[in-house]
Amino acid sequence: MSEINEMFPHATNESAKEKADLAPNQIETWRKFSRSVFKEGVLDEKTKQLIAVAVAHVTQCPYCIRAHVPQAMKKGASKEEIMEAIWVAAEMRAGAAYAHATIALDAMKDGEK
Repeated sequence: MSEINEMFPHATNESAKEKADLAPNQIETWRKFSRSVFKEGVLDEKTKQLIAVAVAHVTQCPYCIRAHVPQAMKKGASKEEIMEAIWVAAEMRAGAAYAHATIALDAMKDGEK
């Protein structure tokens, strides 16, 4: 964990304010969008947070992981549900790599011409 802390600075209230002050219109638009997206709709808030946890792992965003795991738990997700969502993300990431092998096969055929 200390290696991560050395690689990525801690997100703090001060850094959030500094970023917001540099682009106030954009951050307000982003916050409104974010609130809208995570509000209960056809999908409940727990499901949305589990999706966010999975996507955070695929995009490999440590800040998103640290933000959305506790949010998922607050919305009622169990540790097992969170881990299962992460495994779904892992399968999708691996599956995409395998699926793209079709492109490699095509390139191999082109290379043989």
